[in-house]
Amino acid sequence: MARVVRFGVSLDERLLKEFDRHIKRRKYTSRSEALRDLIRDNLVGREWDQDKETVGTITFVYDHHVRDLTGKLTHLQHDFQGHILAGMHVHLDHDHCLEVLVVKGRGSEIRKIADALVSVKGVKHGKLTMTTTGKDLR
Repeated sequence: MARVVRFGVSLDERLLKEFDRHIKRRKYTSRSEALRDLIRDNLVGREWDQDKETVGTITFVYDHHVRDLTGKLTHLQHDFQGHILAGMHVHLDHDHCLEVLVVKGRGSEIRKIADALVSVKGVKHGKLTMTTTGKDLR
């Protein structure tokens, strides 16, 4: 296990109060835990910026009555089959479906997949959620 190092941080009083409100809202047990999460989140963003191998989810909602939409979405997913690890399809109501795809690859490749899927006519909303394989985080 890595050695824990303690250090001091100086902050503007208003910024610290806002940080403490954030800690309370998110139910962190300490400032240290909250600070660790903020640092890790920044490091994950850098993995994506540096185009490293990473993972994420693409979530999108669409109207399945739009002509040939499901065929287009399936075709696109087959084009990127090496990067799509798993998917979940949910019928939200008579007209709308939700899909969640788990994706893996370089950040630029995953963004390309998300952009291709979300931009198809009939997709009402979509979002790429970026995360990490965890290999480079402590």
